[in-house]
Amino acid sequence: MRLMGLEAIYPKPNLSKALQEHKVYPYLLGNVTINRADQVWSADITYIRMAHGFIYLVAVMDWFSRYVLSHEFSTTLDKDFCVKALQGALEVATPDIFNTDQGSQFTSDAFTGTLKEADIKISMDGRGRALDNVFVERLWRSVKYECVYLNNFDTVLEAREKINAYFDFYNHIRPHQSLGYQTPADIYGEK
Repeated sequence: MRLMGLEAIYPKPNLSKALQEHKVYPYLLGNVTINRADQVWSADITYIRMAHGFIYLVAVMDWFSRYVLSHEFSTTLDKDFCVKALQGALEVATPDIFNTDQGSQFTSDAFTGTLKEADIKISMDGRGRALDNVFVERLWRSVKYECVYLNNFDTVLEAREKINAYFDFYNHIRPHQSLGYQTPADIYGEK
C-alpha cells in the first residue's frame, strides 16, 4: 500500500502544534458544570479530503447546546480563518470561557487578543488530550460520516456549499439524542 501511495482516511497527527513564542493557557473546564448557553464555547480545526487535496474547516461551538455558531474554510492552516470564525461567532454572543487545543492558530496573538479584548477567559486542552474538547470532536465525526464521506468534493466551492448546508441541517433540523431529541437551535434559543 505504501508503494502505491494508498492510505486509510483518518485525521493526521500534529495538525495543532503550538509555536514556542505563543503563550499556552491552562485547561479551565476540569470540574465545571455546563448548565447554560454561552457559558463555554470551543473551536477546533479538521481537514476535509477532496478529490484532489484537502481544505481545512474550523468551527466554533456552544458546549451546552452543541450549536455551531460559526465556521470557516481555508486551503492553508494560517490563523486568519480561525480569527474570522471567532469574530463571526462573537457577532452572535459572548461566552464566559473559550476552549481550544494548543495549535498555533489558537495560541496566536491575533486569536487570543480577540478573546482578551472581549473579556473572555481562555482555556486550552492539555497536549494530546482530544477528549478535553469532546463536543467538537463529536461534531467532526458527524460532519464526516453524514456529509463528507457521502460526497466526493471536486472543488472547494462544492465542499463549501454542501458543508454549509450540512451545518444548517445540523443546527436546525437534526435532533440530538444528548439534547433530548431537540435540535441545537432549539436549545441555544437562537438570539
